[in-house]
Amino acid sequence: MLPPSAEALVRELTRLPGVGRRSAQRLAVHLLRVPEADALGLAEAIRSARERIRPCPECFGFAEDGLCPICADTRRDETLLCVVEAPQDVDPIERSGAFRGRYHVLGGALSPLDGVDPEDLTIDRLVERVRAGGVREVIIATNPTMTGEATAAYIAGLIGADTRVTRLASGLPVGGDLEFADEVTLGRALEGRRAIDA
Repeated sequence: MLPPSAEALVRELTRLPGVGRRSAQRLAVHLLRVPEADALGLAEAIRSARERIRPCPECFGFAEDGLCPICADTRRDETLLCVVEAPQDVDPIERSGAFRGRYHVLGGALSPLDGVDPEDLTIDRLVERVRAGGVREVIIATNPTMTGEATAAYIAGLIGADTRVTRLASGLPVGGDLEFADEVTLGRALEGRRAIDA
Protein backbone atom coordinates (compact mmCIF):
# COMPACT_ATOMS: atom_id res chain seq x y z
CA MET A 1 0.00 0.00 0.00
CA LEU A 2 1.48 3.33 -1.07
CA PRO A 3 0.93 6.69 0.62
CA PRO A 4 -1.69 8.90 -1.10
CA SER A 5 0.83 11.14 -2.88
CA ALA A 6 2.73 8.12 -4.26
CA GLU A 7 -0.57 6.53 -5.30
CA ALA A 8 -1.47 9.76 -7.14
CA LEU A 9 1.89 9.55 -8.97
CA VAL A 10 1.18 5.93 -9.96
CA ARG A 11 -2.28 6.90 -11.18
CA GLU A 12 -0.85 9.65 -13.39
CA LEU A 13 1.86 7.36 -14.77
CA THR A 14 -0.73 4.74 -15.78
CA ARG A 15 -2.25 7.35 -18.06
CA LEU A 16 0.86 7.11 -20.25
CA PRO A 17 0.47 4.84 -23.30
CA GLY A 18 1.71 1.31 -22.68
CA VAL A 19 2.22 1.80 -18.94
CA GLY A 20 0.21 -0.55 -16.75
CA ARG A 21 -0.13 -0.40 -12.99
CA ARG A 22 2.95 -2.54 -12.23
CA SER A 23 5.16 -0.52 -14.59
CA ALA A 24 3.77 2.69 -13.12
CA GLN A 25 4.59 1.49 -9.60
CA ARG A 26 8.18 0.67 -10.66
CA LEU A 27 8.55 4.09 -12.27
CA ALA A 28 7.07 5.85 -9.24
CA VAL A 29 9.39 4.03 -6.82
CA HIS A 30 12.34 4.84 -9.07
CA LEU A 31 11.41 8.53 -9.16
CA LEU A 32 11.07 8.57 -5.38
CA ARG A 33 14.46 6.89 -4.87
CA VAL A 34 16.65 8.87 -7.32
CA PRO A 35 18.25 12.10 -6.14
CA GLU A 36 15.73 14.92 -5.97
CA ALA A 37 17.57 16.85 -8.69
CA ASP A 38 17.09 13.96 -11.16
CA ALA A 39 13.37 13.66 -10.47
CA LEU A 40 12.87 17.41 -10.67
CA GLY A 41 14.97 17.46 -13.88
CA LEU A 42 12.39 15.15 -15.45
CA ALA A 43 9.58 17.37 -14.23
CA GLU A 44 11.34 20.45 -15.65
CA ALA A 45 11.92 18.73 -19.01
CA ILE A 46 8.21 17.90 -19.23
CA ARG A 47 7.21 21.45 -18.29
CA SER A 48 9.64 22.99 -20.77
CA ALA A 49 8.54 20.72 -23.62
CA ARG A 50 4.88 21.47 -22.92
CA GLU A 51 5.60 25.22 -23.04
CA ARG A 52 7.87 25.25 -26.09
CA ILE A 53 6.77 22.50 -28.48
CA ARG A 54 4.15 23.50 -31.04
CA PRO A 55 2.91 21.98 -34.31
CA CYS A 56 5.10 22.87 -37.27
CA PRO A 57 3.11 25.31 -39.44
CA GLU A 58 4.15 23.38 -42.56
CA CYS A 59 3.96 19.65 -41.72
CA PHE A 60 2.23 19.63 -38.28
CA GLY A 61 5.06 17.62 -36.72
CA PHE A 62 6.82 18.80 -33.56
CA ALA A 63 8.55 22.19 -33.78
CA GLU A 64 10.11 24.48 -31.21
CA ASP A 65 10.75 27.74 -33.02
CA GLY A 66 8.97 28.18 -36.33
CA LEU A 67 9.49 25.26 -38.71
CA CYS A 68 10.53 21.78 -37.56
CA PRO A 69 14.12 20.73 -38.43
CA ILE A 70 12.97 18.69 -41.45
CA CYS A 71 10.87 21.47 -42.99
CA ALA A 72 13.68 23.95 -42.33
CA ASP A 73 16.24 21.73 -44.12
CA THR A 74 16.59 23.11 -47.65
CA ARG A 75 18.39 19.94 -48.78
CA ARG A 76 15.21 17.86 -48.46
CA ASP A 77 13.33 16.91 -51.64
CA GLU A 78 10.20 19.09 -51.71
CA THR A 79 8.66 17.02 -54.50
CA LEU A 80 8.24 13.96 -52.24
CA LEU A 81 5.70 14.12 -49.43
CA CYS A 82 5.29 11.30 -46.90
CA VAL A 83 1.97 11.30 -45.01
CA VAL A 84 1.96 9.85 -41.48
CA GLU A 85 -0.63 9.68 -38.73
CA ALA A 86 1.39 11.06 -35.79
CA PRO A 87 4.63 13.00 -35.17
CA GLN A 88 6.31 9.92 -33.68
CA ASP A 89 5.80 8.07 -37.00
CA VAL A 90 8.42 10.31 -38.63
CA ASP A 91 11.30 8.94 -36.53
CA PRO A 92 11.32 5.32 -37.77
CA ILE A 93 11.18 6.50 -41.39
CA GLU A 94 14.04 8.91 -40.74
CA ARG A 95 16.10 6.17 -39.04
CA SER A 96 15.77 4.02 -42.16
CA GLY A 97 17.76 6.62 -44.10
CA ALA A 98 15.73 5.71 -47.21
CA PHE A 99 13.59 8.87 -47.42
CA ARG A 100 14.90 12.41 -48.00
CA GLY A 101 11.63 14.19 -48.74
CA ARG A 102 9.21 16.14 -46.57
CA TYR A 103 6.40 14.99 -44.27
CA HIS A 104 2.80 15.76 -43.48
CA VAL A 105 1.37 14.70 -40.09
CA LEU A 106 -2.38 14.06 -40.13
CA GLY A 107 -2.93 14.06 -36.37
CA GLY A 108 -4.62 10.65 -36.41
CA ALA A 109 -6.65 8.43 -38.72
CA LEU A 110 -10.24 8.58 -39.89
CA SER A 111 -12.54 6.73 -37.52
CA PRO A 112 -16.19 7.83 -37.71
CA LEU A 113 -17.15 5.39 -34.94
CA ASP A 114 -14.72 7.19 -32.62
CA GLY A 115 -15.81 10.62 -33.83
CA VAL A 116 -12.71 11.31 -35.95
CA ASP A 117 -13.84 12.87 -39.23
CA PRO A 118 -11.78 14.48 -42.03
CA GLU A 119 -12.16 17.96 -40.53
CA ASP A 120 -10.58 16.69 -37.28
CA LEU A 121 -7.34 15.91 -39.14
CA THR A 122 -5.01 18.03 -41.29
CA ILE A 123 -6.24 16.45 -44.53
CA ASP A 124 -7.45 19.78 -45.94
CA ARG A 125 -3.99 21.30 -45.40
CA LEU A 126 -2.42 18.27 -47.12
CA VAL A 127 -4.62 18.78 -50.17
CA GLU A 128 -3.70 22.50 -50.18
CA ARG A 129 0.03 21.62 -50.10
CA VAL A 130 -0.34 19.24 -53.03
CA ARG A 131 -2.53 21.56 -55.10
CA ALA A 132 -0.11 24.45 -54.54
CA GLY A 133 2.20 22.57 -56.91
CA GLY A 134 5.67 21.14 -56.74
CA VAL A 135 4.71 17.79 -55.17
CA ARG A 136 5.16 14.94 -57.67
CA GLU A 137 4.52 12.02 -55.29
CA VAL A 138 2.56 11.55 -52.07
CA ILE A 139 3.62 8.47 -50.13
CA ILE A 140 0.89 7.41 -47.72
CA ALA A 141 2.48 5.84 -44.65
CA THR A 142 -0.56 5.49 -42.39
CA ASN A 143 -0.66 2.41 -40.17
CA PRO A 144 -1.81 -0.86 -41.81
CA THR A 145 -5.00 -0.95 -39.73
CA MET A 146 -8.62 -0.57 -40.79
CA THR A 147 -8.59 3.13 -39.92
CA GLY A 148 -5.19 3.65 -41.56
CA GLU A 149 -6.32 1.93 -44.75
CA ALA A 150 -9.56 3.95 -44.83
CA THR A 151 -7.58 7.15 -44.35
CA ALA A 152 -5.18 6.20 -47.15
CA ALA A 153 -8.05 5.48 -49.55
CA TYR A 154 -9.80 8.74 -48.63
CA ILE A 155 -6.64 10.81 -49.21
CA ALA A 156 -5.90 9.07 -52.52
CA GLY A 157 -9.41 9.93 -53.70
CA LEU A 158 -8.98 13.60 -52.79
CA ILE A 159 -5.59 14.15 -54.35
CA GLY A 160 -6.68 12.96 -57.77
CA ALA A 161 -4.75 11.99 -60.86
CA ASP A 162 -2.40 14.98 -61.16
CA THR A 163 -0.06 13.71 -58.44
CA ARG A 164 1.28 10.19 -58.04
CA VAL A 165 -0.07 8.58 -54.84
CA THR A 166 1.70 5.52 -53.43
CA ARG A 167 1.31 3.41 -50.30
CA LEU A 168 4.07 1.89 -48.21
CA ALA A 169 4.51 -1.78 -49.04
CA SER A 170 3.48 -4.25 -46.39
CA GLY A 171 4.08 -7.93 -45.91
CA LEU A 172 6.65 -10.23 -44.36
CA PRO A 173 9.32 -8.66 -42.15
CA VAL A 174 12.97 -9.31 -42.91
CA GLY A 175 14.06 -12.31 -40.85
CA GLY A 176 10.48 -13.51 -40.33
CA ASP A 177 9.31 -17.10 -40.77
CA LEU A 178 6.37 -18.00 -43.02
CA GLU A 179 4.93 -20.38 -40.43
CA PHE A 180 4.37 -17.50 -37.99
CA ALA A 181 2.83 -15.05 -40.49
CA ASP A 182 -0.92 -14.47 -40.38
CA GLU A 183 -3.15 -14.70 -43.45
CA VAL A 184 -3.49 -10.94 -43.94
CA THR A 185 0.28 -10.41 -43.84
CA LEU A 186 0.87 -13.26 -46.30
CA GLY A 187 -1.85 -11.90 -48.59
CA ARG A 188 -0.25 -8.46 -48.60
CA ALA A 189 3.17 -9.98 -49.24
CA LEU A 190 1.82 -11.86 -52.25
CA GLU A 191 0.05 -8.77 -53.62
CA GLY A 192 3.20 -6.67 -53.20
CA ARG A 193 5.61 -9.19 -54.70
CA ARG A 194 8.26 -7.90 -57.11
CA ALA A 195 10.62 -9.34 -59.67
CA ILE A 196 14.09 -10.46 -58.67
CA ASP A 197 16.77 -8.89 -60.84
CA ALA A 198 19.15 -11.53 -62.13
